[in-house]
Amino acid sequence: MSDEATSTPSPTEGEIGILARRRIEAGIIKPIYEEMVEAIGQQQAEAILDAAIRKAAIRAGEDFAARTPGGTNLRTFQELQTLWTQDDALVIDVVKATDTEFHYTVKRCRYAETYREMGLGKIGHLLSCNRDGVFCTGYDPRIKLSRTKTLMQGDDCCNFEYHLEE
Repeated sequence: MSDEATSTPSPTEGEIGILARRRIEAGIIKPIYEEMVEAIGQQQAEAILDAAIRKAAIRAGEDFAARTPGGTNLRTFQELQTLWTQDDALVIDVVKATDTEFHYTVKRCRYAETYREMGLGKIGHLLSCNRDGVFCTGYDPRIKLSRTKTLMQGDDCCNFEYHLEE
């Protein structure tokens, strides 16, 4: 990451990390999700949860974009990665980091571990993974994610490949 990383939004002093935030959110979502399943069925409950989480991720991306001095690009997006890895939440190997491509492999995901510990492993992909592709839509619509594997759904790693489309 460049010396300009300080210009990109970062955690403020005393702000909790994203992993801790996701644990709190999941604790609130769990009983609501369970009630929805009982009232309207698992498929409909998951569809509602999926839509709500995606919309929230887009709004979060838009918020980060609004706080990025000088505008957004794939480099400023890469600098945000520290927010998701903070507190050892992810163990990653960066494969490529250029102005137009950002590829990395996740070897350990504490988000997945946390959801499983909370009994939410079967919807962890809704609570976390589905945010990844749409967060960048809110942050910079030119950034697209390709991913074919996730630890959350039982694969040996997560393979993130972000591309900047002009």
